[in-house]
Amino acid sequence: MAKSKPMKMLVYLVFFSAALGGFQVDAQPGPGNEEAIRLAGASPLVRSAERYLLGQVERLRNESLRSTTQDALSRQTCVRHRANVTESDKEAIVEQLRRDRLFLPADADAFPGGAKAGVFPAIFDEGTACPRLPQTFFSAPGSVYGGHHSYPGGLVVHETFNNLSDLQLAAGYRRVYGTPRRDGLPVVGRGDEHEHTDINIDEDLVPAAPIWHDWGKMIVFQWNSDGSEFPEFNFGGDGVHDAYGAAGDSRTGGHHIIGLAEAMARGLAPDFVISFASAHSTPTNGNEYKVVNWLRAAAIIAQIDPVRQGYLHLDSRGQLRLPPLRQLGSGVDLNELSPSQTNVLAEYVLHNISDSDFILTGPAVTIVQFLLQRLAREFGYNPTETSRYNRRFRNPALTYLSAERLLIIYGERGLDGVQAEIQKLRQHGIL
Repeated sequence: MAKSKPMKMLVYLVFFSAALGGFQVDAQPGPGNEEAIRLAGASPLVRSAERYLLGQVERLRNESLRSTTQDALSRQTCVRHRANVTESDKEAIVEQLRRDRLFLPADADAFPGGAKAGVFPAIFDEGTACPRLPQTFFSAPGSVYGGHHSYPGGLVVHETFNNLSDLQLAAGYRRVYGTPRRDGLPVVGRGDEHEHTDINIDEDLVPAAPIWHDWGKMIVFQWNSDGSEFPEFNFGGDGVHDAYGAAGDSRTGGHHIIGLAEAMARGLAPDFVISFASAHSTPTNGNEYKVVNWLRAAAIIAQIDPVRQGYLHLDSRGQLRLPPLRQLGSGVDLNELSPSQTNVLAEYVLHNISDSDFILTGPAVTIVQFLLQRLAREFGYNPTETSRYNRRFRNPALTYLSAERLLIIYGERGLDGVQAEIQKLRQHGIL
């Protein structure tokens, strides 16, 4: 789904199918959440990533975005899109998603607990005015079990890399496209942080979008007692005729839409929410319908009118499109410029590109899981003893060391190098 990221969708669906083979959705918050909090809380890698991200939030200039983000990352926050939502409300929301073809009924039938369980994973204080997150920001994984960063703390490690990537991409755009000479003509700049730029790439949207994008993973990817995770429901389209009734597939991981629903329920600005929504696909090259469908689904869950709130608008043909923001489109019918899109901001594309580390980090977990199984018995663990293996060996090794580090070391030093890294954990009394 990045750019149109068909490969990312394939990866999600493969891991999703694998997850359904062995795991169940629990009607209560994950029984392994607290253990994941303890493990991630002791990892220097994870806690340093968390500190970095919270520092980035603190530096946001927009007070509303800064305070809202700080609150949303607190475990004691009220989950706004779930406030006072009853079981009958949930059923009505799921029915509207079904009527609007925003999930495939066959996918719902195959998901444990159906669409309702996938759209509304278990949280604390369900149905109250202040439902709470089931786990912390720093304990959540980066994706479904076996996917990228799928270990306690993987979320903040993943988001740290994406945040750095987005900032560096924005700096590159300013340097190449936004550095004028004294006569006003553009040149490639030196890259000096004090160098003047005459183009606007928002300095709040760029760092904040990667932090918000995976917010929903704290709810979706909860921990089972055996150290595995809840599976994820993919929705946001039916995969058949998502492109305004024509062939198209806008299904995506539920965490993406759930996070968008929370951002909408908190009233975050349209340019920010659309930047966030563009993580899984830019609204370019004929893919605007995907972003529109995710915003539609999120608005249904948040129980808001996306047109009235400025997240979408109706074009002259009566189709829901992305709204023209800032000065773009002022006095111009954008459909005359391009019938496939109404608005593109650089921040949308930058955020999308920054979310592409799955290209390495997904295979990293697959390969390193195999290596860990090869080494497990030398450290006293049996991979067939699933719960003990996951909780005492696999998850700690990844939480403290990361699959990416172990993959790179394997390429440089072979299995002996990986074994030496894991030996460090034994020396520190972690294994």
